[in-house]
Amino acid sequence: MSRFRRIYVVGGPGMQGSVFYNLGFAAVVCVVCAIFVSSSAVALRDRQEANALLDMQRNVLVAAGLAVSDEVLSPEEVTSRFSQIRQIVIELATGEATDIAPSTFDPRAAEVDPEQSRLAPPNNAGLSRVATHALVYEIRDTNDALELVILPVHGLGLWGILYGFVALDADLDTIRGLTYYEHKETPGLGGEVDNPRWKNLWSGRKVFGSNDTPVIEVARGSAGSPEEDPHRVDGLAGATMTSRGVTNMMRFWLDENGFKPYLAVLRRDNG
Repeated sequence: MSRFRRIYVVGGPGMQGSVFYNLGFAAVVCVVCAIFVSSSAVALRDRQEANALLDMQRNVLVAAGLAVSDEVLSPEEVTSRFSQIRQIVIELATGEATDIAPSTFDPRAAEVDPEQSRLAPPNNAGLSRVATHALVYEIRDTNDALELVILPVHGLGLWGILYGFVALDADLDTIRGLTYYEHKETPGLGGEVDNPRWKNLWSGRKVFGSNDTPVIEVARGSAGSPEEDPHRVDGLAGATMTSRGVTNMMRFWLDENGFKPYLAVLRRDNG
């Protein structure tokens, strides 16, 4: 027993030294890793922002029918195709264009900034705040006649907010295309909002009813063709909440608290 006591006494200081060494080594590794990660984040920030911009532009192109979902595009091709699209920051309440440079406007940041947003009116889209301005996209011909408008839409699905774009033809009623670029929906269920087959079903559908109120909706089951059933799209099997969320966000953003004033300005200016 005394032998074990001698080992403990002799070994005690060595063990303490080992602990301090390990703690010191771990601290140095943590500091080095933190510096490395921080430096990488700073060094890659410009590239990340550029890639995010390209991805956004690509999704606008898909909604507009200027690209397809599974098409592989180089950054140069995305930039080239996007060059025909006009970006405008509008005041949401009036629909009028502003002097705000699109390159300086961040819709996500504006929505959570009390100085750039307002409390959302009661709505089914799950929105708590709405930005006072919005970034929209137009395609016009050589005579400046409107051909297409692409509008950002977002709202609550089952697990979180879905972000996407809807494109309207020059009549500002017929849907040209719809795409979602960010969501948290369940793969194979609500995640089918990404399915090109389902997205293609939106083309040719009508937004507004006879009283100029948005009535477009995702059906609980199957819908007919755009000619037979212009205001409904096939439901997403097993994804009732996501389907309802898509309906709610479309009706919110295409009504008076969304882009309806802007659409009225376009109708006024384009005769």
